[in-house]
Amino acid sequence: MRALIQRVKYANVSIDSSIKKGINQGLLIFLGIEKEDNIDDIKWLVSKISKLRIFDDEDGVMNRSIVDINGQAMIISQFTLHAKTKKGNRPSYIHAAPPEISKPLYKNFIDLFSKEIKGDVVTGKFGADMQVELLNDGPVTIWIDTKNKE
Repeated sequence: MRALIQRVKYANVSIDSSIKKGINQGLLIFLGIEKEDNIDDIKWLVSKISKLRIFDDEDGVMNRSIVDINGQAMIISQFTLHAKTKKGNRPSYIHAAPPEISKPLYKNFIDLFSKEIKGDVVTGKFGADMQVELLNDGPVTIWIDTKNKE
């Protein structure tokens, strides 16, 4: 399971060119799921992201988590995080989980993350055409892969 996390001032998602949802200060999380991912990957990743101290404290030092600042979260499914580009110019997504595996894991991740931060989570629509607008704060962008925990 891979997550690309961005600390944002705001983020909005339009789904199928119409529905718009948004958050203010918090985290925009792009989530990619592999065929081998399971509940253990979800639990580890939810814990790691919710505790990341990437928000400024009163001294301007990144020392607070999303929970500490009562921040908002947006989670967007993104199978392209598993793109393989070694051969040729067209990315391969052979390691990305098919919808019958990834959709339930995506929903489970959202539920656990919402419980962990004790707040609502805004999402896109799984498998839909989406446009994401954001203002990266910092900029702070972090990549986490559950297959590389050490």
